[in-house]
This record gives sequence, structure tokens and C-alpha cells, in this order.
Amino acid sequence: PCWACMIIQDMFAAATDTTYTTMEWTMAELINHPRVMQKLQDEIRAAVNGAGHVTEDHLGTLRYLRAVIRETLRLHAPLPLLLPRETLEDTELLGYRVPARTRVVINAWAIGRDPATWERAEEFVPERFVDDPAEYGAGHDDFRAVPFGAGRRGCPGVGFAVPSMELALAGLLYHFDWEPPLAAGGAASKLDLSELFGISVRLKTALHVVAKPWSP
Repeated sequence: PCWACMIIQDMFAAATDTTYTTMEWTMAELINHPRVMQKLQDEIRAAVNGAGHVTEDHLGTLRYLRAVIRETLRLHAPLPLLLPRETLEDTELLGYRVPARTRVVINAWAIGRDPATWERAEEFVPERFVDDPAEYGAGHDDFRAVPFGAGRRGCPGVGFAVPSMELALAGLLYHFDWEPPLAAGGAASKLDLSELFGISVRLKTALHVVAKPWSP
């Protein structure tokens, strides 16, 4: 096999695809929740404060942006089924016997929407993460949502993916005001957030929005 081709394929499937899918879900949720978008834009524009553009130096102060992305990852894990694992020895989990060499598939999509764990589990509520000290990453001990996996087999690209998403989204939200397209009769339409299942979970319909340039 062509190992270089396989590595490039992994980069596109595990990095590029999941990153832009998460950004698309974030913008779709913000369009459908204009109060959240306005609050986030106010935070970003106050942090930039006349600098002209968003830089990595601003990201550390954007707490609400991190909360918005974490909430998006909770509701819309880019890989709904994490890469399969295999047990090394016989074990028992929640009363079930799991033999050694059993292939285990983790449903990250269901974990993030578990009503036993999350209040208003199906709703987009970034405020739940504003004062939450946990990080995005795969190395933490918070298993309520695992979009990057967890433990030693967690996603190694989290340290690159997260700043990339934060910087791109902050730039889009700083420079533009965003609105849904107008429906018949001139009323603003609500975006359809139906999911299209695959290796990654995407919007079923294409994301069409209206961007209006903004300047301080």
C-alpha cells in the first residue's frame, strides 16, 4: 500500500473534514440563536478593541467563544462513533461481561446528548460551559462529552484543531454580521439542522447565510 497516500487520507478525514464540519455546525447554531451570536460578537469585538483583526493573542480572553465551541462539539460531535477500541483482558462493565479482544465502539454523539447527564440535553446552551474549568482535550477526566476521545487513545490533533477553529470563527464573527436567508414573504428563515450521517455528521442541507461587513 501507499503509506504516504494513507497518511494524507487520514489527515483529510480526521483533521480537515472534522474541523470544517464543526465550524459549519457552530455557524448554523449561531444563526438559529441570534442572542448567543450577539453576545459572542460583543465579546470578540471588545477583546480586539480597535486592533483591526483577531490574532492568537486574543484567544485566551474569549471565554464565551470556547463555551460556544464546546457546546457545538457536545451536540454535534464531528465523529459520532469514535475509532474502535479492543479490550486487552476480560472485564466487567455495568454488570456486563466483556471478554478480552472484544471490539468496542464508543457513541460520542449519544454521550453528549444523554439526558441523565445534561440538563436540557437537546438544546444549544453555551452558558453551561462558561464557568466550567474542563478543557476541550482528550486527556481530561470529564467524560460527559468526548468529541476528541479520551485517555491515551484520544485525538492527538486537539492542540492544533481547537486554536484553528477559534481563530477562524473569531475572525468571521468580528468582521461580519450574519443573518439567515430570507424566506418567501421576506421573513428571515430558520435553518434546518437535520443531520446527514456518515463518517462525520454534517448538515443535511447546504449552509446558506448572508454576511454583512462590519467595521468599528
